[in-house]
Amino acid sequence: MNSEKKRDAYAALKISAFRNFQLSRFLLTFAIQMAETIIGWKVYELTQDKLALGLLGLSEALPFIITSFYGGHAADIFNRYKIARRTILGIALCFAAIGFILNGDATLFRLYGPLPIYLIIGISGIIRGFMAPSYQSIFPQLVPRELYSNAATWGSNTWQTAAVLGPALGGIIYGFTNVEISFSVAVAMMVLSFFVFLRVPVKETPPKEKTETLYQSLTAGLRFVFKKQEMLSAISLDLFAVLFGGAVVLLPVFAHDILKIGPEGLGVLRASPFLGSVVMGFFLAHNPPTYNAGRNLLIAVTGFGLATIGFAFSENFMLSFAMLFLTGAFDNVSVVIRQTILQTMTPDNMRGRVSAVNQIFISSSNEIGAFESGLAAKLMGTVPSVIFGGCMTLVVVTATFLFAPKMRKLKM
Repeated sequence: MNSEKKRDAYAALKISAFRNFQLSRFLLTFAIQMAETIIGWKVYELTQDKLALGLLGLSEALPFIITSFYGGHAADIFNRYKIARRTILGIALCFAAIGFILNGDATLFRLYGPLPIYLIIGISGIIRGFMAPSYQSIFPQLVPRELYSNAATWGSNTWQTAAVLGPALGGIIYGFTNVEISFSVAVAMMVLSFFVFLRVPVKETPPKEKTETLYQSLTAGLRFVFKKQEMLSAISLDLFAVLFGGAVVLLPVFAHDILKIGPEGLGVLRASPFLGSVVMGFFLAHNPPTYNAGRNLLIAVTGFGLATIGFAFSENFMLSFAMLFLTGAFDNVSVVIRQTILQTMTPDNMRGRVSAVNQIFISSSNEIGAFESGLAAKLMGTVPSVIFGGCMTLVVVTATFLFAPKMRKLKM
């Protein structure tokens, strides 16, 4: 029976609890991506400051990092499902507030600048510090162990599909309507995500195996990850690839100043890496990348770095779209392998804390990478900064190949 499930590319999707969980996640991700596309365009339009785009990421990353360790502890102590539900509503309130600040001719923004938006995004970072470990801890409770890789693939496909449609439709809706309508659609989808999540059956949090002090519990996930070379290497590869190689935060600059394609074109560019990820995800569902996991991960991150450099040199919309498409395709290989490593090697009663470490490394690297990209673009210029990021990604791959033999030889 287990071998049949492993051969079935759609096995995880046949479990109703997993389907409802992914539908809720799809709606929430769609809405967030849609709103963030509009925020990025509007902030750059109003400030004409590349660093302001980077600060959007930093204002979320710092509170997220500070909160995540306790968020992981909470996910292993309290009911993960209740935490997830409350954080969905919290995120909806944050984006509703940002929509209010940017509505009409953005009078509040013109009076106070981007500071109120940074503060609200900071609050959303705190909420995400609780949301991310809870979501990642619920994930493996919904499917049997032999379906972890298949579930990780479809989980990535769900997120990436939402991330394709969210920016594209966000740019289109905003381009043809206004901030009020586009943000209302986004917040409505977040509320719908909450109600869909109510259909996910609640399961008890696994009991702790030993008594620990608060400090020991908070740092247990970090100690666990650093003892596993394969896990640490997989997380580190994604960390530095996103930290240095992410060009997404600068897309408003490319769309506005280089390609001159407007908010609708920006939405399409924002969607292109996620579209690449979705296409790759369907391929991976039928051809899992985990047998030669270490080799495949190194190849994927190398491809990500090369495609990033190709995007930097492009002055053609279709070529830019193609390069971003490839970054998403290569990134999804990395995501599936990393998630499978995490879910397979982590004990049930430590999933929250280990997930928190993963989220700090990966999710916060998106925001800190956004700040790095914005700062580098301001100091070096837009195109040189993206080239630099792609080259640094290749340096990290080389270092991992040389100094992490367990990762290089990993097969699952």
